[in-house]
Amino acid sequence: MLKRLCVVALWMLMIAACDSPNIRVEQDIEVPVEVEELTMKSIEKFVETTGTVEAKMEVLLKSESSGYYRLGKNPETSSPFVLGDFVKKGQVLVYLDNPEQVNTIKIESHKLNLENTQREHEKQNSLYEKGGVTLRELKTAERSYVDAKYAYENALIQLEKLKVQAPFEGILVDIPYYTAGVNVPANSDMSHLMDYRALTMEVNLPGKLLGTIEVGQVVRVMNYTMPDKKFLSVITQVAPALDPDTRTFKAKVHIANPDWLLRPGMFVKAEIVTEYRDNTVVVSKDVVLARRNLKTVFIIDRGVARERRIETGLESPDELEVLEGLSVGDQLVVEGFETLRSGSRVKITQ
Repeated sequence: MLKRLCVVALWMLMIAACDSPNIRVEQDIEVPVEVEELTMKSIEKFVETTGTVEAKMEVLLKSESSGYYRLGKNPETSSPFVLGDFVKKGQVLVYLDNPEQVNTIKIESHKLNLENTQREHEKQNSLYEKGGVTLRELKTAERSYVDAKYAYENALIQLEKLKVQAPFEGILVDIPYYTAGVNVPANSDMSHLMDYRALTMEVNLPGKLLGTIEVGQVVRVMNYTMPDKKFLSVITQVAPALDPDTRTFKAKVHIANPDWLLRPGMFVKAEIVTEYRDNTVVVSKDVVLARRNLKTVFIIDRGVARERRIETGLESPDELEVLEGLSVGDQLVVEGFETLRSGSRVKITQ
């Protein structure tokens, strides 16, 4: 009898505890969350690769003739050229003084002969129009004039070989050292010139991307020394076949570098944009949950969490395009979703 009374008393205490206003049921607990209102955004799908950039235009200038070495002067500084100097097309970088060759060329003699034969040709042409000379005499004078012209132009070419000139605008990246006045033989290295306002890069890509990478696709190029700077570039060439040994294919990238910031030889990272979508719903991959091969997220509807199944499209390393399941204006839970269940009451903290 005493045992039965104890059991009854225990039940009464439990009922009283449940009716107490100080006790809250689990469903009334509000989970703190942070939300983000969905808007239209853009998303890109891209392929990451790496490579080394090279100058689009460069040349190693060599001496075409022998002569006594004399380094040219930079008109901007009035001093001999040094590494890093900017040079213009046609500027003389090195002189090869060779008096003996100059005398052999006989430029003044060829010039005088050209002037004489030109006057004679003009005279014969005037006489021929009046019937004073035959056609044969006119052609003989014309041939003498043409021969003299070629001889003079060839002499000028020979003289130009005693000067090493810049074939385009660029930066001097190397000037081999020679003592002034030393006799330098022909075919010696004189200077190395680069114009790297435009760069090129060759990349090797996995065979599975053949057909995905195309000429004209946008590329973003970055270097670790300038982490916040992105150089807009473009695919210019794509190999049509795979390398049988590596199962990769080559592509070439043109890089605009108008401020000379990237330098030839730099190792860079490149992002090749293969697909782009504008005005679409985009969410962070971090907020997407995997539920038995399904993808879900939580949204807030009138203070209550609702789990939504979503269908996705394009993917970037950090984001997903949502094709179905979400709409513009939905309040997406971005923090605190890990402990939520569909129907949980929430408190929005931000």
